[in-house]
Amino acid sequence: MAHTALTPVFVGLRTGLHVLVVSLVALVIGRAALVPGDATVVVVVLALVFLATYALGALARTSTGMWLVAVSVEWIVLVWLTPEASYLVFPLFFLYLHLLGRQGGTIAVGLATAVAVVALGVHGGWTVGGVIGPVVGAGVAVMIGMGYQALSREAVDRERLVAELIATRDQLAASERESGVLAERGRLAREIHDTVAQGLSSIQLLLHAAERADPDRPGIEHLRLARETAAANLADTRQFIRDLTPPALDERGLGGALRRMADTEWAGDGLRVIVRVGDSPVLPMHLQTALLRIAQGAMANIRQHAGASTATIELVVASRSVRFTVADDGRGFDADSSESVPDGGTSDSFGLRATRERVEQLGGALSLRSSPGRGTILTVELALDPPGTGGLALDHPSSPADRAEPGPGPSPAERRPTKEPT
Repeated sequence: MAHTALTPVFVGLRTGLHVLVVSLVALVIGRAALVPGDATVVVVVLALVFLATYALGALARTSTGMWLVAVSVEWIVLVWLTPEASYLVFPLFFLYLHLLGRQGGTIAVGLATAVAVVALGVHGGWTVGGVIGPVVGAGVAVMIGMGYQALSREAVDRERLVAELIATRDQLAASERESGVLAERGRLAREIHDTVAQGLSSIQLLLHAAERADPDRPGIEHLRLARETAAANLADTRQFIRDLTPPALDERGLGGALRRMADTEWAGDGLRVIVRVGDSPVLPMHLQTALLRIAQGAMANIRQHAGASTATIELVVASRSVRFTVADDGRGFDADSSESVPDGGTSDSFGLRATRERVEQLGGALSLRSSPGRGTILTVELALDPPGTGGLALDHPSSPADRAEPGPGPSPAERRPTKEPT
């Protein structure tokens, strides 16, 4: 059996059962040896056969119906030969309940009790103790067996819960590592943009202005070379900034990444993906990345389980909030059920927990609406604070060119109008 927190309890119960069987068989053999009779040899041999059969099943750890029938038949023959064998019915009670389940085991316990009562009546006469003893023992065995089964179910549920917690912990740790890497890359991109890139841009413009002010001055070729070098280094710096942004977002931002994935990865097999992301202010890079990951997880579940013909991804950015929605017209599920989300929704139970944890890390809220046959709507809402308040701030670009890139835009010096492109 699989190791669980309750494994020592189960091992103790089984060991006690084995000890009880061996002790009762020894009682039968000892009684037959001390009070010999015509069937003494048969009783001893049959008791040893019974013990060997029982040991075979216990050592094999795979109890079959034939093995249980063999043990029961040997016990019935033995109990008709000697009344002491009636005590073996008690460990048999637990075997029946464990191997045959609650209903079948209870019926088998009742039949074994009747056999034991009749055998005791035949051997020693009918007495109240001969009837009440096996009946009480059967009742106690049934209650203990039910408790054992309940304990076993609890152990299985506990192990399943522990496995889910471990999986969730690993997922959370991976998500935190990913968020940390993305945050550090974003910080480096911003630092390079605000310092090196801006400085090189300023140097380039100043050299260009000096070059235009006196084009015939001595050493003008050195100014031109310095300006070209600054321009080349500025281009390299911008490439570094682009390399530090997530690959899926380095060209057209979240909207472009979603549209690209809708055309290349998500569409097909009868599914049409609609992306509604307007020309809104650029969100922080870590927020764009999180929304992209949420969309990827939701779309994966829609394609695998929902059986939808249309999926819609929508981003609405207001002055103080962001609403991100992924909806499908698939088969849906009962969102009010306390059971795990079945296959057929926008997200399975584990994926939904991972998404919810990602949203909670951003200080937002996730809602899920669904009903059988009416599709599923997953909505993520995040609060945005104005710049300088410590919350998620919008990066308002100053030109259409800036809106095309989600990463750090050009510096103020680069935005100065000039007669020639720099």
